[in-house]
Amino acid sequence: QVQLVESGGGLVQAGGSLRLSCVASGRTFSSYAMGWFRQAPGKGREFVASVSGSGTTNYADSVKGRFTISRDNAKNTVYLQMNILKPEDTAVYYCTSPRSRYSSGTNSPSDYVYWGQGTQVTVSS
Repeated sequence: QVQLVESGGGLVQAGGSLRLSCVASGRTFSSYAMGWFRQAPGKGREFVASVSGSGTTNYADSVKGRFTISRDNAKNTVYLQMNILKPEDTAVYYCTSPRSRYSSGTNSPSDYVYWGQGTQVTVSS
């Protein structure tokens, strides 16, 4: 079965950087889009970024210019480089992937079926 395992979260001061990683297993990684969502306490799951199997990226307006999603197909890994972090970026970050290889990676959580366990990112002011 498909498994997604995130790492790289932690506590950082505002203006700092973190890099999240997500290792996927269970199917041909390069054929599928990958995405990152986040969920803050008391809020719904929010789209952050996605990358298609061919490398096309998509970002939420709130993170454009600060976050970069990338993938290394040789390592079955997707990354989220987060720079100029703000307190409002504090959330649990989830790695996700859709069921179909024809999905390019949308911003709707209902389009994704595989989810990691999440990694906490806390940005202090």
